[in-house]
Amino acid sequence: MYLHKVDGPRTVALPDGRVLSRADLPPRDTRRWVASRKAAVVNAITAGLITRDWALDRWALSEDELHEWQDAVTRHGEGALKATHLQRYRQPQVE
Repeated sequence: MYLHKVDGPRTVALPDGRVLSRADLPPRDTRRWVASRKAAVVNAITAGLITRDWALDRWALSEDELHEWQDAVTRHGEGALKATHLQRYRQPQVE
């Protein structure tokens, strides 16, 4: 079995014990971004599997889009990435 040379680790352990590898990431031509695909990208960046710049280039994401995903996961967890929960998590904070 031949493994392609890649920069950085091939797998990383997530805080919840799951193992994430490059094979778990969405395909390059992904157009439909469901919550699980968004979470995989955010987890890969956070764990150091891939770089932010690599993700932006590979999936043609905007800085704002990726920042929103990361912010949603940081504030509310992976459930905040679901399209049906956007209104619940994106309401302005009342002080």
